[in-house]
Amino acid sequence: MLSFRVRQIHFSAWLLVLLSSLLQVLIFPLAGIYVLSWIAFAPLIVALLRARPAGALEVQGVINLEAAKPKQAFLLSYTCGIFWYAGTCYWIYDTMHQYGGLSAPLAMLALFLFCLYLGLYHGLFGLLLSFAAGPGRDQRRALVAAPFLWVAVELARTLITGFPWNLLGTAQVDNISLSRITTWTGVYGVSFEIMLVNVAVAAAFLGPRKNRNTLLIASLAAAAVLQAGRLIDAPAAQTDRTALLVQENISVDANWTRDSYERTLRDLVDLTIKSAAPSSSPAGSKPGSIDLIVWPESPAPFYTSDPLFREPVSRMAQGTHAWVVTGAIGNSTAMQSGAPPSQVFNSAALVSPSGEWTARYDKVHLVPFGEYLPFPSLFAFAGGLTKEVGEFHAGASRAPLDAGGTRLGVFICYESVFPAEVSHFADQGAQVLVNLSNDGWYGDSGAYAQHLNQTRMRAIENDRWILSATNTGVTASIDPYGRTLSRLPRKERAALVAPYALTSVTTFYTRHGDWFPWLCAIISAGALLTRFVHFRKPGKKADASS
Repeated sequence: MLSFRVRQIHFSAWLLVLLSSLLQVLIFPLAGIYVLSWIAFAPLIVALLRARPAGALEVQGVINLEAAKPKQAFLLSYTCGIFWYAGTCYWIYDTMHQYGGLSAPLAMLALFLFCLYLGLYHGLFGLLLSFAAGPGRDQRRALVAAPFLWVAVELARTLITGFPWNLLGTAQVDNISLSRITTWTGVYGVSFEIMLVNVAVAAAFLGPRKNRNTLLIASLAAAAVLQAGRLIDAPAAQTDRTALLVQENISVDANWTRDSYERTLRDLVDLTIKSAAPSSSPAGSKPGSIDLIVWPESPAPFYTSDPLFREPVSRMAQGTHAWVVTGAIGNSTAMQSGAPPSQVFNSAALVSPSGEWTARYDKVHLVPFGEYLPFPSLFAFAGGLTKEVGEFHAGASRAPLDAGGTRLGVFICYESVFPAEVSHFADQGAQVLVNLSNDGWYGDSGAYAQHLNQTRMRAIENDRWILSATNTGVTASIDPYGRTLSRLPRKERAALVAPYALTSVTTFYTRHGDWFPWLCAIISAGALLTRFVHFRKPGKKADASS
């Protein structure tokens, strides 16, 4: 931090980085001040392009600042990323401390290492923007490239790290008119739009002072027009089916005995049968019209091979005359012949109205440290997060489950943050999406609301209803516009009578996946290549050094 390059960074750049970090934290829940997304990245962009003294004074003795060199740009953006992750993913500390068995210092260390790791992607954005800027004072190339670079970095975060938590476009999930672009581009298209406006705001402060007010008014007017989409409501949702979503509200650190196990299971079955009775049907629905019952991912030791679990659930399905999807722990002997019997899966089982266990989805994308332990010898200290850590195996198929002709696209918890992975279910014919989740790990932090917003964005991208059943909340019925049509209060054991509808129409994004972020990555690569070729021509001064 005392190196010459770092000491060259003007203090105003550090202040802008801190301001940008704060604004980026505020646009996601629990603060959720979504309107700030249009200006949150502008201070960071200004800091990167006005970071170091150029050795000359402007008129009236103002210091002349130039774009940061690559290492300086990386450090500025990296710092911003560290603070952003600390401010939005602070819940990792409590999860690792309360449920992972780590002491407070070790849990804090785990959060710090997490921020250091994921913050690298912010750093990468700054590094690439510095390369795009090149030597000299012409910043237009960097400004034009910035939205493409950001989306390319979001794609890298999704594919390489596997943690696309809070992609920028998610901040506008309530913006009905703007968010519909995701049916073509996925959430990345909204990220691009947001960065485009941020670039325009930054350009107002980077250009000649005589043009500042005009550019600033124009960019803020564009932001106001785009933000006005939140005032537009979509058509009323048309529903013709009814599901029952059971919110179990089981403590994630419960101590299980046979008595507590049987009592919990009995209570859940009784609640489900009572809630599925004709008198519980909402106004306008046919008596006894519950056709699907969903139990969430659960911390309870519900095994698909255990008769103590299977038999009550089968009787429940028979008594309600409904299909049942239930979170459970699956094993390879139950559904997958030929697989080693020692394998266990985080699963969703499908039970027919006759009580038969007909199909199962095994979670494909597992949570590191929560469902498996990467590099066990290195991270053995983190193995207490769940009793099954390091034991879950990944499933191999995202094929929809067939519930008597209705095709259910079932995905579990953390999988909802991966846009392309959820789209595979709809692309393979899923007529409604079903998300089973246990958000009890997050406590009362903002993580549950962040998770819900990302799930809602998957509904918009694929133009599908999503039935989201969670252990502690938020349990909700989400329409194809991302609206929560009905929901339960958090941390209550209850059942939600949830209207929904089926659809077989596929969106452009469903069919073609992440074409847009890949296009942005290609354009970014082309822009960087052009910049290096341009400044290495004879007579040009190449300065890509750090």
